Amino acid sequence: MNDISPAPAATAPADPGRIVLLTTSHRVAPGLLSWPAWQALRDADRVLCADGAHPQLPYLRDAGILVEGASPTARELVDACAGGRTVAVVATGEGEPALTDGLARLAGSGRVRMPDLELLPASYDLPGARLLDLVQVMDRIRAECPWSSRQTHLGLAKYGIEEAYELVEAIEAGDRDELREELGDVLLQVVFHSRIAEEDPDAPFSVDDVAGGIVAKLIHRHPHVFGEETAETPEEVKAHWLRTKAEEKRRTSVTEGVPLGQPGLALTAKLASRARTAHLDVPLPQGEGIGYELLALAARAEAEGVDPEASLRAAARVYRDAIRAAEGGGAEV
Repeated sequence: MNDISPAPAATAPADPGRIVLLTTSHRVAPGLLSWPAWQALRDADRVLCADGAHPQLPYLRDAGILVEGASPTARELVDACAGGRTVAVVATGEGEPALTDGLARLAGSGRVRMPDLELLPASYDLPGARLLDLVQVMDRIRAECPWSSRQTHLGLAKYGIEEAYELVEAIEAGDRDELREELGDVLLQVVFHSRIAEEDPDAPFSVDDVAGGIVAKLIHRHPHVFGEETAETPEEVKAHWLRTKAEEKRRTSVTEGVPLGQPGLALTAKLASRARTAHLDVPLPQGEGIGYELLALAARAEAEGVDPEASLRAAARVYRDAIRAAEGGGAEV
């Protein structure tokens, strides 16, 4: 007779536990952690950190979190979780690559029952956070680089002009990689000048003052976004902008604030735009020579909504290509 009694129940495998890898951003003030991160830290059976100087440690200890200074191997960490325990690891700035690689190898071997692994951002970067890195790098360069430490606003002025032109060239060429790089170069000029300005003995200001000023300006000049005004068309937006700008500047002439050092075509277009916007009917001056002819062409282009500088550059590029073609495909001469 066959024995059909049920077999003895197998012993349930031990709970492999849980590993929580907490990552933090150095761009966020220490101690400002997400609520899930605080919960994970308080619920963990053990909290480990390999970096005894980790900026989060004083704040964790103040909150009553016992943090052990330890740098376990992947196998040691898995063993520490055996029996259903939870181990939280406060990651160093590098993100614990050796540990995570080791855990991946163990999991891939198929011979180890792995704990649940959770990657938990305890703090994370907000948009624009990398600008803090740029400010820190600029501080160090200004202090330690023999060239950068001697630069002045006047000495850097030419680079601002060059970088602006290179940015325009990248925009017109449609090169996305070049555009990103040139935007960085222009941003560097802003941060560099702001860092130099901090050292002025009479009227110092910082990059925070620069950013604060432009934020206030943008809010004030966009009452249709931040205030009670309305604007449905680009023309209405421009009207708001010009009105608030006039209130801010209190200028006695529409030509105030137009930099005379800019290229001639752009200068003419800007003056013509100011006059047209102010509804001033000012006849173009008459005179002999190409200068007056160019003046008339630039004013006409502005009236027709054409940027004369950009238009001339586009034509110049065509001319450059024609020259190269005449040289035989760009051969050196």
